Amino acid sequence: MRALSRQRHHHLRVGLVCPYSFDMPGGVQFHVRDLAESLLERGHEVSVLAPAADDTPLPDYVVAAGRAVPVHYNGSVARLTFGPVTAARVRKWLTAGQFDVLHLPEPVTPSVGMLAMWIADGPIVGTFHSSMNRSRSLQLAYPLVRQSLEKISARIAVSEDARRTLVEHLGGDAVVIPNGVFVDRFAGAEPDARWTGTLEAPTIAFLGRLDEPRKGLPVLLGAVPAVLQRIPGARFLVAGRGDFGADEAAQALGPLASSVEFVGGVSDEEKARLLASADVYCAPQTGGESFGIVLVEAMAAGTPVVASDLGAFLRVLDEGQAGVLFRTGDSADLAATLLRVLDDPGLRRDKVAAGRQAVRRYDWPGVTDQVLAVYEMAVAGHNAPVGEDASSLRGSRGRRAGKENR
Repeated sequence: MRALSRQRHHHLRVGLVCPYSFDMPGGVQFHVRDLAESLLERGHEVSVLAPAADDTPLPDYVVAAGRAVPVHYNGSVARLTFGPVTAARVRKWLTAGQFDVLHLPEPVTPSVGMLAMWIADGPIVGTFHSSMNRSRSLQLAYPLVRQSLEKISARIAVSEDARRTLVEHLGGDAVVIPNGVFVDRFAGAEPDARWTGTLEAPTIAFLGRLDEPRKGLPVLLGAVPAVLQRIPGARFLVAGRGDFGADEAAQALGPLASSVEFVGGVSDEEKARLLASADVYCAPQTGGESFGIVLVEAMAAGTPVVASDLGAFLRVLDEGQAGVLFRTGDSADLAATLLRVLDDPGLRRDKVAAGRQAVRRYDWPGVTDQVLAVYEMAVAGHNAPVGEDASSLRGSRGRRAGKENR
């Protein structure tokens, strides 16, 4: 990577490496894409390297690192790419990019980011997304990456939960900078008549991978009978991909399954319209969540949120001020909570108002400012002359960035 002057707010060449496949997008991929677009809007040069087959349609700033293979990782199936052919592509991409700073989301995931960390020489920023109490994957990966992790100049965690996981498994610390959302895109979304509820037939939306148990769809389905008993016209809109659909819902619910509508995978625009249309957004996840980006998207769209009381969700919803929480995994408590929210227009108005206020801290312009401050910190620390204590420079700036996030 080329050397860089230490002037602030200058033009940067940023290399972003996505560990997960762009063929099947998920939260980390969206974060990488949105950060890249936000940096490009500021006039920086950005190149993203990501697992993807060579014929995958990709934005022009994304370079395909080769076809990914499905691997069970962190409670779900991740699509990763690794090996000598991929390593050659990573080396070629790094050489061509001549990046001022290399940004590696999830650098300990065995994929292209880990290869880039091994190969690269220059300022490196790592972002840690995962939240796990005991991670077998991290415990196995740590001996492989311990030395390489020392090359990371600055660390970001997307939440306090992700930061705790990092500290407990890998040591060291991180600045907390949340995931970003383009708030105005959701705030300005037009409701869609197909998904808009009425007093007698309100709509409850769910969005997530359908065949991933920790996303909590079975918990929501368990609440359906009690909700329908009180509100027979209620409709449950289930959006997302996965091998779970009407047949499985029929097995679980019998004739009541007709109240559950499977929307399928949705585009970004459709997702915003779905959230803007629903009377309530339901997040029944059972664990493994370090943040909860869809909660922020729902709040931005002006939709009241009902969520399981996971630590990460508690923090995103300001300890319940900006949403309504139920006991994780408890379908009966979810049903009672949904009914309480649907029956109380004043409660919904209050939560929507608090949600609109809360989401501003996640808006991409502000998040991008914080990420750029970390890039500058990494570059300054890397380029510090011999004798200057770069670690104290990193520490003081890291603490300051951390304070700004509280």
